[in-house]
Amino acid sequence: MKKTLLTLVACCTAALSFSAAAQFAKPEDAVKYRKSAFTVMASHFGRLGAMAQGKVPFDAKLATENAEIVANMAKLPWHAFGEGTDTADTKAKPEVWKQNAKFKEAAEKLQAESVKLVAAAKTGKEDGFKAAFSATGGACKTCHDDFKSK
Repeated sequence: MKKTLLTLVACCTAALSFSAAAQFAKPEDAVKYRKSAFTVMASHFGRLGAMAQGKVPFDAKLATENAEIVANMAKLPWHAFGEGTDTADTKAKPEVWKQNAKFKEAAEKLQAESVKLVAAAKTGKEDGFKAAFSATGGACKTCHDDFKSK
């Protein structure tokens, strides 16, 4: 029993030590994954933008639903910028890998702002929602300016 338990612990430890990049069979899989995550995030952020810009009426329930999707999606793409994905056909600038600490910081900023966006949407107060949308959009823009080719 003790030997089985030790083997199980050793296997679990080994499995946990693999890098996030090991989740993808090929670098192309990681690129496809991160592009998909960004596409979904952008779609729902666009819906929020329409409300923030007054193109559609503010609806706290819909804003909350879309903001929650944005916040969840904002957690996903970052580990897919692993080894071997820097030469793929993407708009990611080399700075993603050269300035990785700054890139990680930008990702964390987006995640933090998107959580605030959810909280603002849940209040049902349009002005607070607009301010949180602007801050989240600013986090997106900073990352795009520094790390994404036009």
